Amino acid sequence: MPEIDRRVARLRRHRRVRKRVIGTPERPRLNIFRSLRHIYAQVIDDSQGHTLVAVSTVDPEVAEQIEGMTKTEQASVVGKLLAERALNQDVKKVVFDRGGYKYHGRVKALADAAREGGLEF
Repeated sequence: MPEIDRRVARLRRHRRVRKRVIGTPERPRLNIFRSLRHIYAQVIDDSQGHTLVAVSTVDPEVAEQIEGMTKTEQASVVGKLLAERALNQDVKKVVFDRGGYKYHGRVKALADAAREGGLEF
């Protein structure tokens, strides 16, 4: 499958899921974006359109911790830090939006680490 077709298929899956997955103030949406080099996660209240918490491998705080790690291990670090920051904002329950990606590898590692950190989804 050519690269463009894969990207288009992922975006179609993402749009289809986003019709149903909506973040509320009580239960915001945990969104994931995965690039070839980095992973980004944010907790979003869709009713107001606000990002409550955001963490990525680009953040200076995370970049220091992840040197020499595999991308899956990096995703785990991002998930743990996301859960920690979300709990500081009194966000305990979220709706998981995997962004059209398969629940495998880096996406699964980030989700598992966020659950271990105390987020419920």
